[in-house]
Amino acid sequence: MALRPDEFYDHARAAADDEVRLPLARMTGWDVSPFEAEGLRVSALRPPVLPEARRHGEDPADCDVCRARDEGIWLDDRWRLERIPGVGVPLVLMLYPRDHCDMADLPDELAAELGVLTAHIVRHVQALPHIARAHVYRIGDGAAHLHVWFFARPEGQAQLYGSWLPVWDDLLPEYPAEVADADAAAVAEALAVSYGGHRPGTDGH
Repeated sequence: MALRPDEFYDHARAAADDEVRLPLARMTGWDVSPFEAEGLRVSALRPPVLPEARRHGEDPADCDVCRARDEGIWLDDRWRLERIPGVGVPLVLMLYPRDHCDMADLPDELAAELGVLTAHIVRHVQALPHIARAHVYRIGDGAAHLHVWFFARPEGQAQLYGSWLPVWDDLLPEYPAEVADADAAAVAEALAVSYGGHRPGTDGH
């Protein structure tokens, strides 16, 4: 059984200093870290807050993702893909089920589709010129409607390897939108061919 919230906090606090600051993570010493360890410090560990705040869309009637169910760069009957604007890496895409559900209550049929769709999207992102890798993330603390992130890592940028990529994305200047739009369209077109579905506005839908 997992530790209770108070037990988890007490366990972590035992490793902290007098200001309730934990030691720097091993990740800050990696050569791909966007931060220099000297002068960097960890935020003070805060005690648990219960009950947790409700995520956006816990009530489907208030879910912005549901209201956008017909929007995106690619759609089929049950899924939609959109490009996230204003990012620093070459391309960030988000995949959603069109109907309201989270990962834990995803029906088995949709869960199977998610696996296949993820493989297709990764394949097409990595086929773009000058893209070395597509990273896939599912977090879920901010919104109750399932959303899966796809980050394109630029070729040759070894400093952007691995789990620091979303942090680098937040630090980098905004990537040219017209280039990202063209690459997103290429992924959507390839997905329509390899998996099905369509690009909105391209086939009468």
